[in-house]
Amino acid sequence: SLVCMELSLTALELRLKNGSHCCEGRVEVKYHGKWVMVKDDTWNLEAANVVCRHLKCGDALEALRGAHFGSGVGPIWFADTVCEETESTPNYCNFSHIQDYSKEDVFHSKVAAVVCSGFVRLAGGDGPCSGQVEVHSGKDWTLVSDGNFTFLTAQIICAELGCGKAVSFLGDVSFRESDRQVWPEEFRCKGDEPELRFCPRVCCPGGACHRRAVQVSCSAYTEVRLMKNGTSQCEGQVEMNISGHWKALCASHWNMANANVVCQQLGCGVAISAPKGAYFVEGGDQIWKARFHCSGAESFLWNCPMTALGIPDCAHGNTASVICSGNQTQVLPQCDDSVSEPAASAGSRESAPNCSDHRQLRLVDGGGPCAGRVEIRYQDSWGTVCDDSWDLNDAHVVCRQLGCGEALNATVSAHFGAGSDSIWLDDVNCTGKESHIWECPARGWGQHDCRHKEDAGVICSDFLNLRMVSEDQECAGWLEVFYNGTWGSVCHSPMTPMTLSIICRQLGCGDNGTLDSSVVPREGSRLRWVDHIQCRKTDFSLWQCPSGPWKHRSCSAKEEAYISCAGNLMFLCAAAFSDQEKLRLRGGDTECSGRVEVWHDGSWGTVCDDSWSLAEAEVVCQQLGCGSALDALQRAAFGPGNGSIWLDEVKCRGRESSLWDCAANPWGQSDCKHEEDAGVRCSGERFWLSWGTRPGPNPVRGIFSLSEMLCFILGSLLFLVLIILVTQLYRWRAASRALSSFEDALSEAVYEEIDHLVTMKEDLLGGTAQGTDTPAEDYDNAEEVPVPEALPDSWMSEGDVPPEENGMMASQTGSSLQFSEEVAGPGKEDSPWLLQGEEGDLGYDDVELNAP
Repeated sequence: SLVCMELSLTALELRLKNGSHCCEGRVEVKYHGKWVMVKDDTWNLEAANVVCRHLKCGDALEALRGAHFGSGVGPIWFADTVCEETESTPNYCNFSHIQDYSKEDVFHSKVAAVVCSGFVRLAGGDGPCSGQVEVHSGKDWTLVSDGNFTFLTAQIICAELGCGKAVSFLGDVSFRESDRQVWPEEFRCKGDEPELRFCPRVCCPGGACHRRAVQVSCSAYTEVRLMKNGTSQCEGQVEMNISGHWKALCASHWNMANANVVCQQLGCGVAISAPKGAYFVEGGDQIWKARFHCSGAESFLWNCPMTALGIPDCAHGNTASVICSGNQTQVLPQCDDSVSEPAASAGSRESAPNCSDHRQLRLVDGGGPCAGRVEIRYQDSWGTVCDDSWDLNDAHVVCRQLGCGEALNATVSAHFGAGSDSIWLDDVNCTGKESHIWECPARGWGQHDCRHKEDAGVICSDFLNLRMVSEDQECAGWLEVFYNGTWGSVCHSPMTPMTLSIICRQLGCGDNGTLDSSVVPREGSRLRWVDHIQCRKTDFSLWQCPSGPWKHRSCSAKEEAYISCAGNLMFLCAAAFSDQEKLRLRGGDTECSGRVEVWHDGSWGTVCDDSWSLAEAEVVCQQLGCGSALDALQRAAFGPGNGSIWLDEVKCRGRESSLWDCAANPWGQSDCKHEEDAGVRCSGERFWLSWGTRPGPNPVRGIFSLSEMLCFILGSLLFLVLIILVTQLYRWRAASRALSSFEDALSEAVYEEIDHLVTMKEDLLGGTAQGTDTPAEDYDNAEEVPVPEALPDSWMSEGDVPPEENGMMASQTGSSLQFSEEVAGPGKEDSPWLLQGEEGDLGYDDVELNAP
């Protein structure tokens, strides 16, 4: 029978079931002694928010439908739910049309669920599992002071959030907003509390808490060990604790750099070898297939870049193993540091066995671990490789050494930006079969005739990139991933809210997204790279999310993912230029390089280089319409500024729309001098405004957005108007000259006769000077260069500069001749560089000329 009634939540017992923590799950209400579920027909975020606050679980993040946390076995009674939240009734819901739907199975798939933020959260990080600690006061989020904060408290927070275990915490973090409230208590957790709210608390000393925040990072990867004969030793099968379960690591793409990190993390010295499957333990179904891309300098294995997306299942028995040297006091002989001369045999040379190889390799500024500028750590210093003789054979060795597949391109001319400090190798000449790049024939360490504008780079087949394809939107469209040198679609199964959130956040499009299944499938044939993506809270990017293996046809065309993110905002030209007016570059050699200066409180000031990195530089370059960041410069590289130092400790993710959206100290609060002013060098795409995704260097420029098209159309119209005005002016001047030519004709005969008489007189007076080679004293002996009336059209394509002047401009001052070097960009902007070789490599070195 149908029962109608109204109930207040405060008069009911309420709980959440089947969630990973107490603040998420299926909504259940106790009615006449039985727990019953809530039907999701009228379930929305407003109702979910009331439920979360009633349970003291903060704010509702998601109001889920469709039995997201299971349907349970009890009856579904509540058909309609209307909740209100006012000052007089802060937690009130009307449940009407209470009815037993137990006999109708279809309604067991229509159960309401909720995900609440909880009492505590981590905000401002790369995801829900890292950031500053904040707690919910019942009305708003409040920062927690770092006073007496311990690692045990961090562990409680990570466990409560379903984020694994704490791997680090950082105190003494400045508040950006000076007016933010601080939680008035300090937490004194003992380590056995189920949630932060149950930890003992004490009032801050003196009634005032430190105005310094605390930052916590959690991870699903928390421990590593080497197992041999059932015990943990300094050699054996590599196993990692992942979300509370020990799993062996796959040997696919396992290398010595990874092994070195494991040995040093365990206090077992350095890695001697990494044999595959030498200590295999039964239980192959527990093999973790993700790939780690360590440089060798990381302190923990989970700090290395990691890829799980698209990785195929690991073969049975193909597990990673490591043999370490032992404890840290044991000293091994150093590896052979000599490098084969270029003329020597190009065969592979293995390093001496049982030695401590301190050299490391990494790729920098390429948007991921498998693309970028090649850098080698030698003698405790990172340096670059010169691009002389750099080719695909050399790039193949680099890619395989880093576990990044095969090389797609060997880039030259500092394509990924110029490095700094040393240039370690030059004239590298690999066969492509060597195990390490330093085994290839080359000049001796540090011997070169190059500059950093010739730094070498690589793009490997495992390099990944992400974009949305749409006609007129930046944050909605067909999701595509770049893999093995080709863009392909992504399949939508199962695409949980967590997966969508990570995708949108990675694209700089907000924290939430939805799948749109109503969009008509695209026409045409294309690759559909990957399916079954299942992201977790602890994943910071899509690349860390487990999925099905890479395939050319992972699903049908109807299953391609079309995603709309919450950050789907349209920008207009005027808004963009107003932001640009608050930011400028000074002291650089181009308009897209220089010292970063910001406008605040009526004056221009600088930015301190503390925490200044390529992520912050990327935001500055994009905000100014200067393309991508090539370098983040410190120590007043473009000269010290003056006035105020407005910003310090700026920390961006690299995808913010402006520098003001990044975390930083309060305005004007810094401990810096102008000798620490930050600078940037951008790729130089000054006249193309871009508000698209910025996950790294784009291998292929995407479709223009509506905002870009509007700016282009307006610019074109203004240019057309200018052409018309110039044409009218030219015609007016031509008509004026034609009118005056008739008047000039009357006196032409008189002028001609006078000219004839003057010429005869000059011939008579100057006859003695004819045939004389000696010039007059004040005669300037300079060759006269004929100037054509009009330059050929072919010369006008490069900024109206003739070919002779395009590369180098010469100016004569006294007896010295000074050459101003052409500022060469490190790459060709917006070129399909992933599949093409570099242009302009003429096989010679740039030589800087300085006249004495």
